[in-house]
Amino acid sequence: MTDRFPTVTVIHHPLVQHKLTLLRDKATSTAAFRQIAREMGLLMCYEVTRDLPLHDVDIETPLERTRAPQLAGKKLCFVPILRAGNGILDGMLDAVPGARVGHIGLYRDPKTLAPVQYYLKLPEDIRDRLAIVVDPMLATGHSAAAAVSLLKQAGASQIRLVCLIAAPEGLAVFTAEHPDVPLFTAAIDRCLDEHSYIRPGLGDAGDRLYGTK
Repeated sequence: MTDRFPTVTVIHHPLVQHKLTLLRDKATSTAAFRQIAREMGLLMCYEVTRDLPLHDVDIETPLERTRAPQLAGKKLCFVPILRAGNGILDGMLDAVPGARVGHIGLYRDPKTLAPVQYYLKLPEDIRDRLAIVVDPMLATGHSAAAAVSLLKQAGASQIRLVCLIAAPEGLAVFTAEHPDVPLFTAAIDRCLDEHSYIRPGLGDAGDRLYGTK
C-alpha cells in the first residue's frame, strides 16, 4: 500500500501497534481510550521528529565541560484539528513540552462531507517552524487537506501530518492535493463505508475520547 503512496510512513513499532489494538476495541473505556491516545501521541512523536536538525552546544556537566547536540533553530508547532486532535496532542507535548501549539477548527458538513472552517489560531512565526498537523482519523482526507492548505496560506513551508488510522480513499485525496507533505500513520485500513467511517477503524475518535456518544 505504501508503494502507492510514497510520502506515507506506517509506524510498525510493536508498542504503537499494541496500543492501536486497544483503541480499536469497543470495550475500552473512555478514560482508558483517552490515556492510550495520549501514549500513542508520545510514541508517534518520536517517529515524526526522527530527522530534526541538531547542532552542538557547549555545556558544563557535573564533571567537565563538553559539547553536546541540541535541536537547531526554531522548533516545532503542533497543530491539532479540533476537537479529536487534542487527544493526541497531549502526548506529543509530553515529548516536546516547549513546542508551540496552533489550532484549526473544522467540521464536516453532514450533507456535502466538505470541511467547514470555524476556528484558526497559529503562532505568528509559523513560517519558521515545522508544523505537525494532528488528527486521529484520515477518512475522506478533505479535512486534513483543508488544514494543510490553511497552514500554507499562513506561510508554513515545513508541514507533516500525523494520524492514527488512514483510509486508502483519504490517502488518495490528501497526497494528490499535498504531494509535498509527509504523512505518518499507525495503520492503513481497508476502506470507507457509506457514511465515510473507516473500516474496521475504531469508531468516532472524538466521541470515544470525550464520552459524547
